[in-house]
Amino acid sequence: MVFAMAVIGAITRLTESVLSITEWKPIMGTIPPLTEAAWQHEFNLYQQTSEFRIQHYWMELGDFKNIYFWEWFHRLWGRAIGLVYALPLLYFFIRKQIPKGYGIKFIGLLILGGLQGVIGWWMVTSGFVDRADVSHYRLAIHLGMAILLFGLLYWLAMNLKYEKRVSDLPVFCVRRHGWTSLALLSITILWGAFVAGSNAGVIYNTWPLMGGQITPPETFNISSIIEQQAWLQFIHRWIAIVAGGLILSFAYRVKAWPLALMVIAQIGLGIATLLTGVHIHVAATHQAGAIILTALLLSQLHRFYYVHR
Repeated sequence: MVFAMAVIGAITRLTESVLSITEWKPIMGTIPPLTEAAWQHEFNLYQQTSEFRIQHYWMELGDFKNIYFWEWFHRLWGRAIGLVYALPLLYFFIRKQIPKGYGIKFIGLLILGGLQGVIGWWMVTSGFVDRADVSHYRLAIHLGMAILLFGLLYWLAMNLKYEKRVSDLPVFCVRRHGWTSLALLSITILWGAFVAGSNAGVIYNTWPLMGGQITPPETFNISSIIEQQAWLQFIHRWIAIVAGGLILSFAYRVKAWPLALMVIAQIGLGIATLLTGVHIHVAATHQAGAIILTALLLSQLHRFYYVHR
């Protein structure tokens, strides 16, 4: 469900639906508008945003309903994740079936999940100022928390499934290689959020050149790496290649061929996202690929600590 949430979130961002709901109603917001008057009220609220005035001024009520759906569905899915996680957790606590040492971990994940909802709304509020988008910094934090939640859930699930090794294997160098790969992959994903949040992917839709050269023609200064679209895209391009090379070399060392294939596929999806001008289906698949790649890399790292049979 967290994996699906990240993909739904990508579609919500790509369809420019994030700011369509201007209020945060954790309970009542579950129900969408059911009458034309209710729909018109929501549309009137949206018309007061800078995004509507600057970018979506052409929209009619029918157009608004299309973008409203994705933001509403994104929030609904988040609420569903909370229920699917919290209710069984309560049941297992009552039945005293939580494995020793896992109670605090499961509660911690519940708290992080709630915090993610708060971060999501904090991100949305950044778009209710004199701008037509949410802050790409807050978008990166929101995506980063989603990847963290996915990774922690996945790691704990593997802990419960496999038997812990009696002693560490003499593979410190290989482990360090893997964890460094994961760190660089995480930075690449977060930088991808910078690119998405600043709409940097819709310029220079060629590969490998940008405006006929390797580096963008825009003047570089230190603030460019986190603010200017061209340099944001440039850094994401090449940090992805470096991360891909590092993960490929790790995959070769541990003979993880599915991981190696996924690296190649993900780089291909990134290039395809650029060449198609950030086509929604390709870009959403690219985000899904990032999470699948994270899972495959975590699986290999987990083998250093638990016996996989």
